[in-house]
Amino acid sequence: MIASFRPRHCSFLPAVVAFTFIGGSMVSASRLSAQSKPPVEWPTYGGDAGGQRYSPLTQIDRATVARLIPAWTFHTGELSEKVERGAPPSLEVTPLMVDGTVYVSTPLGRVFALDPATGAERWRLDARVPVNAGYGDFTSRGVSYWRDARAGTSRPCARRILAVSIDARLFALDARSGAPCRDFGVAGVVDLRKGLRTAPFEFPAYQQTSPPAVIGDVLVIGSSIADNSRLDPASGEVRAFDVRTGRLLWTFDPIPQHANDPHRAAWQGHERTTGGANVWSVIVGDAALGLVYLPTSSPAPDYVGTQRPGDNRYANSLVALRVRDGSVAWHFQTVHHDLWDYDNASPPALTEVRVNGVGTPAVVQATKTGQLFVLDRRTGVPLIPVEERAVPRSDVPGEHASPTQPFSAITLSPHSFALDSVWGVTEVDRMACREILAPLRNEGIFTPPSLQGTLMLPSNIGGAHWGGVAIDPTTRTAYVPVNRLMALVQLIPDSLHDPKAMASSRTDDQFTRMRGTGYVMRRRMVLAPSGLPCSPPPFGTLVAVSLDNGAMRWQVPLGAMRRDGGPETPEAWGSPNLGGPLVTAGGLVFMGGSIDRTIRAFDSASGDVLWRGALPAGGKATPMTYAFEGRQYVLIAAGGGGPWGAGDAIVAFALPRESR
Repeated sequence: MIASFRPRHCSFLPAVVAFTFIGGSMVSASRLSAQSKPPVEWPTYGGDAGGQRYSPLTQIDRATVARLIPAWTFHTGELSEKVERGAPPSLEVTPLMVDGTVYVSTPLGRVFALDPATGAERWRLDARVPVNAGYGDFTSRGVSYWRDARAGTSRPCARRILAVSIDARLFALDARSGAPCRDFGVAGVVDLRKGLRTAPFEFPAYQQTSPPAVIGDVLVIGSSIADNSRLDPASGEVRAFDVRTGRLLWTFDPIPQHANDPHRAAWQGHERTTGGANVWSVIVGDAALGLVYLPTSSPAPDYVGTQRPGDNRYANSLVALRVRDGSVAWHFQTVHHDLWDYDNASPPALTEVRVNGVGTPAVVQATKTGQLFVLDRRTGVPLIPVEERAVPRSDVPGEHASPTQPFSAITLSPHSFALDSVWGVTEVDRMACREILAPLRNEGIFTPPSLQGTLMLPSNIGGAHWGGVAIDPTTRTAYVPVNRLMALVQLIPDSLHDPKAMASSRTDDQFTRMRGTGYVMRRRMVLAPSGLPCSPPPFGTLVAVSLDNGAMRWQVPLGAMRRDGGPETPEAWGSPNLGGPLVTAGGLVFMGGSIDRTIRAFDSASGDVLWRGALPAGGKATPMTYAFEGRQYVLIAAGGGGPWGAGDAIVAFALPRESR
């Protein structure tokens, strides 16, 4: 959904079911048994089942991090494929390391198994996705791993890699060889386009970008949907499958369809035609509680809600489902009747906080609104206070914006902007910014889209974003990357919109006709002629927050940026960022995400930058770490595309062998 505003012009393409498996040599059992120290793994997207992105490793710490050097680099080959339609591939994967192997997925539908010490390829699968289908968000953020507790480790497919391709196929692969698990789905593949309440209106309008969650023997998966173009895009069902057979176990639709659902009546019959509200971010689960946590997105279309009345419960929510049958245990809505594309883009994270000195299981949800919600993960009750506050009304005919919105006591980014706060490097920039901003409706966060144009702060990318949070469970501190950018959104009646002007526009305006609403959506980031934001720096920050009481421990600028091919801006200005953090017991927070080609290590206690590592392209991804044969490695994908720069590298850093 991040890039779902892109106009779609391609016809339906047939599903491509072919794929290629190329095997390589596997590490020998004798080598594994000879390891001087047992490996410390990274077996899930978020490091552990709860997605804390925390590692107990300490070989790289505050004292040694300055000596980090590149250990190996692996190139996925994305740059060799020319993409002529849609978004370019964006390498945003967080690799896994489990059972002595690193696993990497790519936008082009490739899965690689690599040697953790050298980066040498062991095997690959090529799903052979149609690269010119016109995808709006052309990425893959990772794979999942499952171990069969009933079978010996030597049995084929007793250990599986679960991978999804951008064209919505789910693969089960033998983790040792990469061969398809033939007892799963049809010859190792499940077609996720089948069985939807509402099928996608064109091939690239339904995608898979995030790895499935694995809870016991059940895998749960959402979808990425193009939802800015019409009232009835693909439906956003979340589905559970048997990890052994690929059999569908249950389906949950965030737009309620069952007559006995208490929230269905509020939709006034529109629930049958509305789509979206899908889960395109990462899902996590708690096997002990038997719950799976869904960060849902906005119902379609994002900026007009005239034909989806009410709060649109389950959309823009954290929804806890029972793994056994997909029934709702509880839900907490972070945005009522979303009109701003404020999806829950960040993966939830499960941890423990202290309430009156007592350890309490919690789920943490960062939001595009620049807030952090901390809830009891058993019940959904807030552990950090949340209050409903009055927000501006809509002046669009027929639009009934929610009169209130939830506000957490933890706010990570600005929620208002005064015109006299316009910033620029020159007077030309400042004058241009004032000219853009002065006509806009500007009443703070949750000012609804309007015909005159509305200032959005935070912008539609966030606030907090899909990079999510990292949590140190020993200090109960959350580390959150945040954008501090503004956007402009305007609703243009169909009768007043000039398609020729749209086609000839030389600005950064994005126009999307939202079929069935009577409006065209115009949207752009609010930037000066120099290409820098009109809001004052820092443009991006890394924030450390106590989860016990919501107190901000520190906040520092994150990264730097380039403009028009010139020199980098000062680090004090920060950078727009996408990607997540990693925190370790060595007292470090590793973070890429910024536009400059750099990964940084921050002191987790102070926010001081202790190390910078050069990358071949921007690290628009979340790093991970593991130990193998007594050496700790930090890995990050480099090649997010756009201002981050094209690339296809997985870069590993480690200490020099002689200095460990």
